[in-house]
Amino acid sequence: MSGEAVLIPDDRAFSNFKNECNSADGWTLTYNKSGISVWIQILEEEKSLHKIKCQMVCKDVPTETMYDVLHDTEYRRKWDSNVIETFDIGKLTVNADVGYYSWKCPKPLKNRDVITLRSWLPMGRDYIIMNYSVKHAKYPPKKDMVRAVSIQTGYLIQSNGPNTCTLTYLAQAMKKINKACLKYPEWKQRHSPGYKPWLYPEQNQLASIPMSELSVQHAESLENIDESSLSEAKDERGEGSDEEGAN
Repeated sequence: MSGEAVLIPDDRAFSNFKNECNSADGWTLTYNKSGISVWIQILEEEKSLHKIKCQMVCKDVPTETMYDVLHDTEYRRKWDSNVIETFDIGKLTVNADVGYYSWKCPKPLKNRDVITLRSWLPMGRDYIIMNYSVKHAKYPPKKDMVRAVSIQTGYLIQSNGPNTCTLTYLAQAMKKINKACLKYPEWKQRHSPGYKPWLYPEQNQLASIPMSELSVQHAESLENIDESSLSEAKDERGEGSDEEGAN
């Protein structure tokens, strides 16, 4: 998203995002194995600014289940072992809201958090969820965390048939989310099975947020923390954390 005004993505923005996910132009393939492909695109080499795109084929996972899992913040706490805190702040429209998410980073890096404007849209048999960073006066940066900036990220979920889909997103949690989707239907039956405000807007009880309370979050306005010289440390969560987080 460009400019200073906070804007809710329109149909053209969703269409452009889908086209970028499906396009090979300007992308360099860096990994292709076991159903996962990763591409990078250099934007500003002198600033080490680049985009990363990851696609994963998810067998035995319908598009609808993947869409639910990506939306369900309660289930996110169950399968994502990196999450520290996640919650919805307020709604903007029937398919846009503002939320908070913080996550663990391997030591000695500081943990990260982010405030994002999230919007979503079904497009035929496919689904898109997009987000970008915004500022909200009631949720300023915390001293013990680094406030991350999302310029434009999102998910594209494409149907490959009744029980398989392709997920396109950043590489971060791809493997874990496939496993989480397989376990979601059983979990959801025991946790408010009919509650899906991302599908049924009338269920959304969040307070509405005026657009005037939001502004675009730019990296330049945050503290510049250089962690490039820090030595990598072993993640103290242990090797089994991914399995435990998805149970």
